[in-house]
Amino acid sequence: MSYDPPRPAGRLLLTPQDSEAPARTLRLRRLGLGQQPEPALDAFADRLAELTGTPYAMVNFLDGERQFFAGLHTPEGGRAARGGKPAVGRRLPREYGYCPHVVVRRRALALEDVGDYPRFACNPLVDEYGIRSYLGAPLTDSTGMVLGTVCVADLAPRPWGKAGLETIKSTAADLAVRLEARTLL
Repeated sequence: MSYDPPRPAGRLLLTPQDSEAPARTLRLRRLGLGQQPEPALDAFADRLAELTGTPYAMVNFLDGERQFFAGLHTPEGGRAARGGKPAVGRRLPREYGYCPHVVVRRRALALEDVGDYPRFACNPLVDEYGIRSYLGAPLTDSTGMVLGTVCVADLAPRPWGKAGLETIKSTAADLAVRLEARTLL
């Protein structure tokens, strides 16, 4: 039996159904990913945050119920955020954020201002963490399975542009190859 957290009245959360979640969970276990923080992925997230100039960068693996940030860069370094907002932790429910959309769509997603998109503006990340822009790309392995995402987020609207989209897509593709190669050693 799983626990479904209560949803605020009057708020429609539009998290997409993920029919590949059971197969993804098995694949992640076989690869040894998505269960614990990984220092190498934290360092990867740090470099990605620096490259994009964003306060948040993540390497995110998803299963049927949650998201797990095996690589995480936050401005707080894990401490409570400024302005009374909570710090982003390693785990979030599936209905939080935009990565589940990237995984199901199997395509990169650039939201320059989440407030411009009714479907995304009501996401709990906006109210609880102050996220205003997002850029993410799928981590697709050699079998064609989307394992998760590489993403960045900001507290202010950002014009990601074509360069930002190409950066996140190429970064995700490179990391997917590296993740798979490490299991073959």
